[in-house]
Amino acid sequence: MARHDRSVMLATLVVLQALTIITGVYAMTTDFSLGALTRQTSPTKPTASPPEGSPPPVPVVTSGPVLAHLSAKSGDGPLPTKGTLTRQLASALGDEALGDRVGAVVIDATTGQQVFASNPDTPITPASTTKIVTCSAALAALGPDARLSTRVVQGAKPGAIVLVGGGDPLLAGPSAKQAYPKQASLAMLAARTAATLKSQNVKKVTLTYDTSLFTGSPIAPGWKPNYIPDGEVAPVHALTMDEGRQNPRYNNPRVADPPAYAAAAFARLLTKQGIAVSKSVRPGKAAAGAPELGKVDSAPLYALVEHTLTRSDNDLAEALLRHVALKEGQPGSFEGGAKAVIAVLQRLGAAQGVSLSDGSGLSIRNRISAHALAKLIALSGSANHPDLHAIAPGMPIAGFSGTLGNGRRFVNGDSKGQVGLVRAKTGTLNHINTLAGLATTKDGRLVTFAFMADRVPVNAEPVLDRLAAIVARS
Repeated sequence: MARHDRSVMLATLVVLQALTIITGVYAMTTDFSLGALTRQTSPTKPTASPPEGSPPPVPVVTSGPVLAHLSAKSGDGPLPTKGTLTRQLASALGDEALGDRVGAVVIDATTGQQVFASNPDTPITPASTTKIVTCSAALAALGPDARLSTRVVQGAKPGAIVLVGGGDPLLAGPSAKQAYPKQASLAMLAARTAATLKSQNVKKVTLTYDTSLFTGSPIAPGWKPNYIPDGEVAPVHALTMDEGRQNPRYNNPRVADPPAYAAAAFARLLTKQGIAVSKSVRPGKAAAGAPELGKVDSAPLYALVEHTLTRSDNDLAEALLRHVALKEGQPGSFEGGAKAVIAVLQRLGAAQGVSLSDGSGLSIRNRISAHALAKLIALSGSANHPDLHAIAPGMPIAGFSGTLGNGRRFVNGDSKGQVGLVRAKTGTLNHINTLAGLATTKDGRLVTFAFMADRVPVNAEPVLDRLAAIVARS
């Protein structure tokens, strides 16, 4: 990569280092939307042909470029002494806590070459580092300024309306508190729809809801039976409110039928707006080209990606997988999403060792190589792939944010000295621990890394932290 190519990744590291030294404050959920253009293309003109049976409009809206290049040091300092780095990493990789199948790689972001490798191409169960792959594919396929739209359209008969799910699981219900990224609101959709209906002299309606954008099973192959009851994820549907949570502040319980739950809430909100809704609210299908009565859009995709990575949001990752599928002309299902993501990765040159069953990493059937993860992170700073720039800002910061800010990571003596100096995505399932991210070495060289183990006896997180710390101080 050329010097300016890595500006976004380097800038985030420079800023977090300054915060570490000066303030130590938890605060790196910056909105990188400065310079955003407001021009939007029509949501009724998808660029890829939707699969048979899907609603005519794919509910993704796009606008102009949003991520401005940020200035930072070049990151072209000298590479760490290869023998020393190899010796230190090899020693740490010998820790029994990692088990007997481990993949490890460190890539020089300047040249793209491997600085260190141990089983770099071995497919390993990635857990939540899968989200790096899903988010990279979403950014590359849809663009960073795409938005997910939830709509209400005219039904087939006078006084009939259809709530059309647009695959936005962050759609906020009536009791949700606003958070970053700013969420589309079901209450706002009701207000806009009611205003249109009143302008047409319509004060009573029948309501149906359309979830046909997503197809196939709402539960992925390889998910454990406890995931939904425990609140790890909701069944995946195109119409979901508050990610299927009964109470948006808590992960569980999740509702059994997210579309019906959201539609019932929408009916109540319409009633509050002075529009009477018939008691029977049922599934239905919007007609092609039906007039739109109201619409709300999600935050832009780059903000959704940052949220997905920082918070390790399973529900949003699964929605993004399906939107990649639709953009690539596949069915909006787990299977279609897996095929589509691999196709996008092949265009990026990072598909080796990757096979998927879901987008979040909850499935134990997923396999990803350490090299593929580290390469995707390196590509996110490249001028050749500007759409991927949201990957680096989304990475949790060691000791500060997301899954690295939980008080359990980078706390041991061999890693706590690198608090604030590493950005990485974690992955944790039973007997599986992974960590993939980026750091600058002590001499200012930008590198990316991935350390993965899927036969862990108990817990290998401290060892992974030590490996990342070795890279950062090398």
